[in-house]
Amino acid sequence: MPEIVVAARSVSKSFGSGAGAVKALDDVSVDIFQNEFFTMLGPSGCGKTTLLRLIGGFEQATSGEILLEGAALQDLPPYKRPINTVFQSYALFPHLTVRQNITFGLEMKGIDRKQANARADEMLELVQLAQYGDRSPSQLSGGQQQRIALARALAPAPKVLLLDEPLSALDLKLRKEMQIELKRLQTETGITFVFVTHDQEEALAMSDRIAVMQAGHILQIGAPREIYEQPTHRFVADFIGESNFLTGELLTSAQGDLMLRVDGVGDVSLGDATTAPQKSGQVTVSIRPERLSLGPAGEPKEVRLEGRVAGVVYIGTDTAYHIELGGGQQSLRVRMQNSAGNADARNETRNFAKGAPVSVTIPADAARVLVD
Repeated sequence: MPEIVVAARSVSKSFGSGAGAVKALDDVSVDIFQNEFFTMLGPSGCGKTTLLRLIGGFEQATSGEILLEGAALQDLPPYKRPINTVFQSYALFPHLTVRQNITFGLEMKGIDRKQANARADEMLELVQLAQYGDRSPSQLSGGQQQRIALARALAPAPKVLLLDEPLSALDLKLRKEMQIELKRLQTETGITFVFVTHDQEEALAMSDRIAVMQAGHILQIGAPREIYEQPTHRFVADFIGESNFLTGELLTSAQGDLMLRVDGVGDVSLGDATTAPQKSGQVTVSIRPERLSLGPAGEPKEVRLEGRVAGVVYIGTDTAYHIELGGGQQSLRVRMQNSAGNADARNETRNFAKGAPVSVTIPADAARVLVD
């Protein structure tokens, strides 16, 4: 097992008191490992930044504790923790050069100027801005300023680097470039990165593990593929990418497989019954649109539902079909890739016009039974 660097143990945090108190975190526990890119993902107000600030020492927990390598941190102020933070605003000193911005914190820690300058040059090489050391921050682009903020935070070689939505101010193209850069820096330095974002694509692109948060709770922790392909809660399935939701009665076949009986629509095979949190009753399942495919109505398929095309949206690489099932009682969104090379048994390059009757094929392993 990898070494646990940061641990939260039954952490709660409330702001205010009495009837007006707001609970930002509610009994949160999590382990973050050495040399891990760990992301806390969720909408505004879910508690992700509060947890980050507790780790950094900028807030104190109402109850529970934060541990660094097994030692409690509550009595250590931020400047005594081997943890650095990169905020949304880069907070570079405008009156100092780029190199001086990096050396400032090192000199405050008692490192002599010659060593600090050498370390700053190492960091400038690391972020690929070696030629910019003598410039002022105002002469840099937003992406370059972000790299300098990272270099400054990495210079003291902290055990943990906290990143509070540091890419939110960048344009889309630059943000994607910086995603690659951040992952490279984390891999090369071996420092544990704890990243906060509300951007699902950003989290999936960079993270080793993701914690999805809602209303002060962590709903699910897992690798990006696990979070996307195997969501446990409706919120997780809905927040990460696109999902279809079907509601019906959960039944177990004689062979031990699960079936979802959807009123007015039909039965959907869910595969092995051991994957479900319950064995019967009303449930909701999630199905990713790209896991579905379309064929003409009545086409013989192992698992299919009959429906009608209610809308067609061309998205370039894909075409999205909105399919009504059971006369409009339920609906599915199907995404099929626009590629001549995909004219196979599953993704046939057919065009289905609005109003056309169709069959929707659902692989047995595509549906996930949700907790709520």
